[in-house]
Amino acid sequence: MVRYILSGVFILSIFTFKPLFAQKGKMGLYKAPFGVQAYTYRNYFPKDFVATLDTIAKLGITELEGGGGRIDPADYRRLCNERGISIPSTGAGYDDLVADPRKVAETAKIYGAEFVMCAWIPHERGQFTLADAQKAVKDFNAAGKVLSENGLTLCYHAHGYEFQPYGDGTLLDYIIQNTDPKYVSFEMDVFWIHFGGGDCVKLLKKYKDRWKLMHLKDMKPGIPKDLTGGTDVEFNVPLGTGEVPIKKIIKQANKIGIKHFFIEDESSRVLIQVPESIAYLKSL
Repeated sequence: MVRYILSGVFILSIFTFKPLFAQKGKMGLYKAPFGVQAYTYRNYFPKDFVATLDTIAKLGITELEGGGGRIDPADYRRLCNERGISIPSTGAGYDDLVADPRKVAETAKIYGAEFVMCAWIPHERGQFTLADAQKAVKDFNAAGKVLSENGLTLCYHAHGYEFQPYGDGTLLDYIIQNTDPKYVSFEMDVFWIHFGGGDCVKLLKKYKDRWKLMHLKDMKPGIPKDLTGGTDVEFNVPLGTGEVPIKKIIKQANKIGIKHFFIEDESSRVLIQVPESIAYLKSL
């Protein structure tokens, strides 16, 4: 009887062209694989690297952004692969990109990454200037060319301080408009864009395919905001419970073709909040 019922369901699934056991959430608004930024588990990797990867895998996460720290890159990739986790994107410091972009590319390729993201431009805190932006444009174009020649895409991860006014827009507009699209793309961290006063949905519409990656994170409602690119980590809350319009952002990200989304939670409550954020994405 059990075989008969299962057989009937299987036949039905064929004729409806739907997978029998579709992953929850795949037919809804959020269609991408579940990913996480390794920084989310920065307090756990040093204690037990393998156990932390196991925790991540058990959540159904199949994409990880970021390197393995002190772990040998080849070993890191092997440990991830054994758990069904790929590393489509990794990070690199600004100074490393400027000093030796080929070395950055070599490490990223060992991971099997497609993207290399840089999350900070050196500057005096709270005083990001046109000169800082101009230097970054030059450096990103140069490093991005080397990465491109090695089959990789450089993505700058804006951090909110770039919303200093400039011309008819901001210094973020300046950076996007003056970097070469062949060599430089961007990762949107929706928390920091919102924190700096930017409109995530409007920026996705304005610059479309310049955006390749996204950090999904939410913000405690009503917190004070500024142009420093930094705030209390405990202001990170589970997706869907804060003031960042996550649903609208994902809808627009889908329209422009972003394929890699990484949950990032900088709080001390990640073991509770990351599962809640995944449940929210599945509910959309």
